Amino acid sequence: MSKRPSPRASGAKDKPPRTPPRPRRDAADPAPKAGVTLESLRISDFGSAGDFGAQAHYEDPNFYGQAYRQRRHDIDYYVRAARDANGPVLEYGVGNGRIALHVARAGVEITGVDLSRPMLDDFKHKLANEPPSVRRRVTLHHGDMRELELERRFALVTVPFNAFLHLYTRRDVEAFLARARAHLLPTGTLLFDFSIPSPADLVRDPELRFPSNPLRDPETGEEVAYAERFEYDPLRQLLLVRIELTAPDGSGLRTMPLTHRQFFPREMEALLHYNGFEQIFFTADFTDLPLDRHVDSIVVRARPKSAGDRA
Repeated sequence: MSKRPSPRASGAKDKPPRTPPRPRRDAADPAPKAGVTLESLRISDFGSAGDFGAQAHYEDPNFYGQAYRQRRHDIDYYVRAARDANGPVLEYGVGNGRIALHVARAGVEITGVDLSRPMLDDFKHKLANEPPSVRRRVTLHHGDMRELELERRFALVTVPFNAFLHLYTRRDVEAFLARARAHLLPTGTLLFDFSIPSPADLVRDPELRFPSNPLRDPETGEEVAYAERFEYDPLRQLLLVRIELTAPDGSGLRTMPLTHRQFFPREMEALLHYNGFEQIFFTADFTDLPLDRHVDSIVVRARPKSAGDRA
């Protein structure tokens, strides 16, 4: 794929005309106002921690479970890591227990943190059907991964399935890494994964729809069409994915946004290094293999620096 010409290289006359920017949504009140539709929101309306783009995808646990019902490879990887940790696990972005429930079933104590009440409520409903031994191994907290203090330390802190990508700014990342470091034992490990930015996704026309495999509506049982539209803000490195579900008769069922900060590998390494972590290792796609040009998800392991090393 050819590289897009730089506006500087093509000359000022080729630049699109500038339009006055709309007022940015207050970060303290990131939710859309009543009557505002997703179609009326621009990418500039997204990118505040905990905003609509970070929460809409997790408002319907039934849809979430249906969408990712076949995703198993990361579950097996995190369960093995939890067993090898020889101590309690803290999972940020625990959701409705897609991974944590299997960790608990494997005999490992796990504490989960999430910002979505619907997902946590769904996890609690699932736990009610588990044996008492499994229920006793799970502790759940509703809260912000950048702020919540649990007053205990863990052998392993995990952030599965791109939850790290909801940290949109340097300050968000720094606040979270400080919390993660404070919750790790001196010999503990931070373990997380993130999707490597795809150049093809970053240059797509936001007006084009890209269909994917259909889903089955968990409530009606009907098969619904699934498509995505992509829009990228290169200054904030923010990717907005508009997920569109369409009924068999062609009518629109729902549209939901999903916003992910795009982190590049060397950028991620620097963020960890300068925020108190060392022994930073990247592996490919939930294996112990080194990265190559075909990697999709990068798995990151890092250890907290000692107090003397951080000075």
